[in-house]
Amino acid sequence: MNDIKLTELLTLEKLEEGLYRGLSWDLGFRALFGGQVMGQALAAAQQTVEAGRVAHSYHCYFLLPGDAHNPVVYDVENMRDGRSFCTRRVKAIQGGKTIFFMTVSFQFPEQGLSHQHGEMPNVPQPDSLQSDMRYYENVLDKLPASMVEKLAYHKPIDMRTVQAINPMAPQVMEPMRYVWMKTSSALSDDLNQHQTTLAYASDYYFLVTALQPHGMSIMNRGVRMATIDHAMWFHRPFRFDDWLLYCMESPFSGNARGLVRGQIFNREGQLVASTMQEGLMRKVGD
Repeated sequence: MNDIKLTELLTLEKLEEGLYRGLSWDLGFRALFGGQVMGQALAAAQQTVEAGRVAHSYHCYFLLPGDAHNPVVYDVENMRDGRSFCTRRVKAIQGGKTIFFMTVSFQFPEQGLSHQHGEMPNVPQPDSLQSDMRYYENVLDKLPASMVEKLAYHKPIDMRTVQAINPMAPQVMEPMRYVWMKTSSALSDDLNQHQTTLAYASDYYFLVTALQPHGMSIMNRGVRMATIDHAMWFHRPFRFDDWLLYCMESPFSGNARGLVRGQIFNREGQLVASTMQEGLMRKVGD
C-alpha cells in the first residue's frame, strides 16, 4: 500500500452538475477523518467556479460522524456569483444524512494593501528531524491493531514534529505544537490541488494540541474528541509538495470543548494560511 496517493482521494467522481462522490479512507480512527471531508468538499466547490477564481476561505461544521467504509456524496449549491467574489455551500451526505456543511468563498486575485505581523518561529529545519511515521513504525507493538493496519494511509503526508511528544506517555506541556509537513509525492502546478491537500492535512494534530496542558494524548481512552467546526484562510499561493511549518496553539479549553488556532508558513517565513477549530474534549473516565 506504499503507492497510496492523496490526489486520488481528492479527485471526485462527477455524478451530475453540482453533485460529486468521493471515496473514503479508513485511517484507523473512530470515525471518518475530518480532513478528508474538508479536502473533498473544497475540491467539489472548486469544480463549480469560473477558471481563475481562487478559494480564499472556508468555514465548516461537522454534524455527524462519518463512516470511513463508505463513499461521501457532495452537493454543491451556488450561493452567489459576484464580479470579484463568489460563494458556494457544500453539503456532505452519507446514507441519506447530512454529516457536514462547508461554505467556501472564492476571489479573482488582485493587488491590495499587504502586511504580515505574524513571524515564523525559529525551529530546526525538517531535514534534521525524524519523520513522525518512522516513530510509529518503531513502536508498532504498542499501537492499537486497527491503527497498525491503516498506517499506510497516513504516509501521503510527511510530518515531522519539532517538539519531542510521546503520545504513549504524554506529559504536561504548553498548548503549542510545531510540525513541518508536506506531501510525500509531487503535485501539479494547479494551486487548487495544493489547497485541497493542505485542507486535508490541516486536521492532523490540531485539536490534540488542546490536550497537552492536561498531560493527555489521543491515545487516552478516558477522553472523547471530535471536531465541531473548522475554518481556514488562504493568504497567498504556496506549494504543499515543499515543506510548510504548521504552528498550532490552544488559547482555551472548557465546557468539554477545546479551541485551537494555527498559522502555516512556507520555508521563507511567509504566512500562507491560517486556521481555527473548536472541538469536543469530553472526559469519560479516569
